[in-house]
Amino acid sequence: MEQKSRQRPPRADAQRTVQAILEAAERVLGSDPAATMEQIAQAAGVARTTVHRRFTSREALVEALTAWATRQFHEAVTSAHPDSTPPLVALYQVTANVLRVKTGWGFAMSRAVPEDPDVARVHADVLDRCDRLFRRAREAGVLRPDTDLAWARRVYYALIHEAAQNRPDGTDDVDERATLVVDTLLRGVGGRGDALLG
Repeated sequence: MEQKSRQRPPRADAQRTVQAILEAAERVLGSDPAATMEQIAQAAGVARTTVHRRFTSREALVEALTAWATRQFHEAVTSAHPDSTPPLVALYQVTANVLRVKTGWGFAMSRAVPEDPDVARVHADVLDRCDRLFRRAREAGVLRPDTDLAWARRVYYALIHEAAQNRPDGTDDVDERATLVVDTLLRGVGGRGDALLG
């Protein structure tokens, strides 16, 4: 009887080792993009040979890190169930989830290139989900009926980017920053127009 060769999934301890290396790589490379594999190994608490067994080169490690962050970004959006959760709730949850990924995996997210087929596929799916969420938000009255959804989405992306990069008011609280992003998107920063015309 011919035995089929099957690729076994990595053992739990091997997965934990890879996860520790990726997390260490994000921390180390985020502080020093020129850091060596040895520095990453030290930060991960493993031998340099362990890192080389898992990743054949520094470039391979960075590619794996970018792929991991891309999957986390996709999970951040899908886990908020933007197609079924009430639009306003989903908007807050997606925002908080994405900010966690962008602040926790900033180096890796900055390395994601749109030309990469996996990255492109994830971003296309996220874009589609965001468009559907914004349409649902407009239908539910969360956004004005005359809202230009493409413009609103671009503004939303820019607000998330700023909140991830600059941490308004110096806060490290992701939920507070998510609230600020959504409130700014929905309410703006200006006063009442009639008061200005006054």
